[in-house]
Amino acid sequence: MNDNKQNKKKMPRFNMSWIYGVIIIVLFYLFMNGETPTNSKEVNYTKFQEYVEKGYAGDIEVNKDEGTLIMSIKDEYAKEIFPDKKNNIGSRPFVTVEYGSIDQLMDFLEKEKAEQKYTGELTFVQGSSIISQVLINLLPFAILIGIWFFIMKRMSAGGGAGGGIFNVGKSKARLIEKGEGTKITFKDVAGQAGAKQEVQEIVEFLKNPKKFTDLGGKIPKGALLVGPPGTGKTLLAKAVAGEADVPFFSLSGSDFVEMFVGVGASRVRDLFRQAKEKSPCIIFIDEIDAVGRARGKNPAMGGNDERENTLNQLLTEMDGFGTNSGVIILAATNRVDILDKALLRAGRFDRQIHVDLPDLNERKEVFKVHLEPVKIDDTVDIDLLARQTPGFSGADIANVCNEAALIAARHGKKAVSKEDFLSAVDRIIGGLEKKTKVMTKEEKATIALHEAGHATISWFLRYANPLIKVTIVPRGRALGAAWYLPEERQITTKEQMLDEMCATLGGRAAEEVFTGHISSGALNDLERVTKQAYGMIAYLGMSEKLPNLCYYNNDEYNFGKPYSDNTAQLIDDEVKRMISEQYDRAKSLLMEHKDGHAELARILVEKEVIFAEDVEKIFGKRPWTSRTEELLSLNEDSNIGTETLTENSQTITTENEREETNNSTENKEPNNTEN
Repeated sequence: MNDNKQNKKKMPRFNMSWIYGVIIIVLFYLFMNGETPTNSKEVNYTKFQEYVEKGYAGDIEVNKDEGTLIMSIKDEYAKEIFPDKKNNIGSRPFVTVEYGSIDQLMDFLEKEKAEQKYTGELTFVQGSSIISQVLINLLPFAILIGIWFFIMKRMSAGGGAGGGIFNVGKSKARLIEKGEGTKITFKDVAGQAGAKQEVQEIVEFLKNPKKFTDLGGKIPKGALLVGPPGTGKTLLAKAVAGEADVPFFSLSGSDFVEMFVGVGASRVRDLFRQAKEKSPCIIFIDEIDAVGRARGKNPAMGGNDERENTLNQLLTEMDGFGTNSGVIILAATNRVDILDKALLRAGRFDRQIHVDLPDLNERKEVFKVHLEPVKIDDTVDIDLLARQTPGFSGADIANVCNEAALIAARHGKKAVSKEDFLSAVDRIIGGLEKKTKVMTKEEKATIALHEAGHATISWFLRYANPLIKVTIVPRGRALGAAWYLPEERQITTKEQMLDEMCATLGGRAAEEVFTGHISSGALNDLERVTKQAYGMIAYLGMSEKLPNLCYYNNDEYNFGKPYSDNTAQLIDDEVKRMISEQYDRAKSLLMEHKDGHAELARILVEKEVIFAEDVEKIFGKRPWTSRTEELLSLNEDSNIGTETLTENSQTITTENEREETNNSTENKEPNNTEN
């Protein structure tokens, strides 16, 4: 038995070079013994003359440098010259001859031509004709071998970390060894205090596990980072790699998916095998929803889908770890609702760390981080910028800072000012300004009435968002826009939603009341209002006839409605009633303040942009003062509404955007009219 084991150990390991060698030998054999070889032989000058006199000669190629010639043989006489290869002569038989004098050769060939015994072509070459013939014959095989090596190299590049087609099942994870962490640390992650605290605990688990195990605690097996796009989930994982002094495996969920059956499961096994060898360590899987989608709910594939096999192997590997193996899995997704329930249970992903959109204070921290490399002047107020960007993610704020720098550079400035940041927010929220868009006077007047209607209604509603600016300059797809500064609140009451709905309908109401007709400019307003009304009635139970009922279903594969046809009709009726009530309310407010509305529309046609201060001069102080307006009034540096509009200067705009509460369909876009 021992001898057999030793013999097995001495056996050479399989290597791809064996296959390369076999293929080269086969090609050489085919070259030497192929079906269409080229036969040749060397003869003396006397024999050459005999062949020419008998009419065997085809074309003759003379090499003056070497004193040799090559004479091709006509096909019908080839069997007489090569009697031993009658059935395998080839496509171009020839003989090689050494001649003495070129003059004698030329005299002989001219004589034979005159007697019509030699009718072929005579050419002269330099260099080694034999070598050139060999190269010509070998060239096709060399090209085939080169193509084969190229294909094998490409297959090796896609076959895993080790290369080679037999390594296609190897893990594609990028390994950051201990001591080679990224330069990103928790200091580079602004805001997200709660998420950072939980992630820091995981790092502490790995650095000092005894601190927790002595008290009977167990190291968590996995933590899932959940949140909207751009909130910093991947950045948080990179900070973990920078802080934790342990090996770090980084890969994407799509790295497991391959066209070959069983490759995904094989890569999962290889990844966890490497992780156990490097323990303690961290595995980070970005966009895990690519492989972790709920099983059995893909209508396009069968139950034995390759993605499901990969997920099954991932579940098995996560559940197969020891209690304190020291391997922790971090994963990130913004679609936690579609993940398989088995993946989210305790014992696999023990924690779900929510990485939400930053609030006011967190946005200040994010601005400070992204403003470090930007040259700014004294006019930039970070507090003001943070208040003007509700609902912005960390990626959005980074985009604002970059866009502001680009705008300042475009205008030839040495530093980025507050105006550049306000223009950047305008650009990101509303789109590119189109001052060259052609509009008739009637269209411009209609748009002014529409936007003035939004401004008027919102001014006299208690819970409507504070007005910042109204413009009729086309921007993006919108012909005009009213910009507001919404308050950041965690819950929204029915009264607040109804006031917002009424303000949104103010544009369409103004068109009907003051022009007698309606236009297509209210498309965006009507779309938002309709979605909001259905959300209030069907999801939030804010209907008089359907109180305290929620028909929301989070199952994306549920194609049936969870209510009867009678209830559906009742929901439609309630939506119509709610929108009609707010529309009539808007028309009533406009008639009550029609003189102020007309003055507002006139100024808007003249200046194209009006601010909150212009509205205050017409209607007086707003009856309802919100906390946001109090904060704005305390900011002495803020010149919102008092800046002079020039061709190259714009003022701050802000998006009426905030996180939805309880799946309500609140507005997440600026109040604008689209064509």
